[in-house]
Amino acid sequence: MGVGCVAKMRCIGFDPGLRKTGWGVIDILDSKISHVANGVCISNGNDLPRRLVSLYEQLEEVLAKYTPDSAAVEQIFVNKDAAGTLKLGQARAVSLLVPARVGLPVAEYAPNTVKKIVVGVGHAGKDQVEHMVRLQLPGIKISGSDASDALGVAICHAHHLRFKGKLEKAIQKAIG
Repeated sequence: MGVGCVAKMRCIGFDPGLRKTGWGVIDILDSKISHVANGVCISNGNDLPRRLVSLYEQLEEVLAKYTPDSAAVEQIFVNKDAAGTLKLGQARAVSLLVPARVGLPVAEYAPNTVKKIVVGVGHAGKDQVEHMVRLQLPGIKISGSDASDALGVAICHAHHLRFKGKLEKAIQKAIG
């Protein structure tokens, strides 16, 4: 995605959660990003397997509707509650599995990395992330904090794609 590049890419970002998984879709054209859609998948079911199936089916529908070229998923952070962390990890696995099953490349980013890219501070709060997402994608309606975080993941991925390979090319050029 370097200078002069006119290829458009569509990226989907996920903020995984067992009850709510946020998603956000952006288009990337050169150094410009534009909002396509965002939302929250709310799991249904009385037990863990049903909730995971519910998330899986909803995420499949989102991918089929928006046909992204790549996906990015926020990595898990460790809670104080080990059982809760494990359940979150299983929901995260669904967010990794759905795009991988349709052949999309899937990137993963730590929460602090997303916050550093979007806000400029690795320990920014959800309100700060949402504010910066709104600044970078003016005029959008955000479907909640989970969707805002997912858009942040997508924006982080867009910046990564923009600079991907540039360091390696610069090193090769310097070496000769």
